[in-house]
Amino acid sequence: MDKLRIFLVDDHEVVRAGLKSLVDAQSDMVVVGEASDGQATLDQMHDCTAEVVIMDISMPFVNGAAATTQLRQQCPDVKVLALSVHEDTGYLRKLLEAGASGYVLKRSAADTLIQAIRMVAAGGIYLDPAIAGKVVGSLLGKSVQLGNATVAELSERETDVVRLIAHGYSNKEIATQLNLSVKTVETYKGRAMEKIGLDSRAALVRYALQRGWLQEI
Repeated sequence: MDKLRIFLVDDHEVVRAGLKSLVDAQSDMVVVGEASDGQATLDQMHDCTAEVVIMDISMPFVNGAAATTQLRQQCPDVKVLALSVHEDTGYLRKLLEAGASGYVLKRSAADTLIQAIRMVAAGGIYLDPAIAGKVVGSLLGKSVQLGNATVAELSERETDVVRLIAHGYSNKEIATQLNLSVKTVETYKGRAMEKIGLDSRAALVRYALQRGWLQEI
């Protein structure tokens, strides 16, 4: 069985060592690289061999949010799982906007992190249970502007594409799942986003939460 390839990013060597020990202890995972800041991550991830990047947020040179944005452009199929001490929902929004698929607190139990890795690797969205209620409540409290359109106006394919985007899948992955071309996926995405009046990934996740499409949270 091929092991899930993990890349670690944290500016504290002792934290990276602990994470490496935890990940390598799993029978289905292996650490394939590590870096101490966002720029080093981008430099080392040029071949996009890792499947999940565990990303610290507060780092020198290039922080976690900026690194996530660039990494998702550089390696669109790679999943990013934020690992942070911050419980402020503002940090979560920044990471969602950047393209992260999950958010775990550093104070959480080890099995929480392992569960999160497996979920984002499978294409899901993961929020740490310690902040999920507060975060979801905050997101759901934000109204999503639907313009002049109604949900019923989305076609079946547009709905499929929006659901998969909200779950963290890249356009290429969605194309494979739905047996479409990447260009067609982009067309469905553009039409759907225009119809429901959304202009960012974070807004789309809020919309998906309101529709009950992210029950795993």
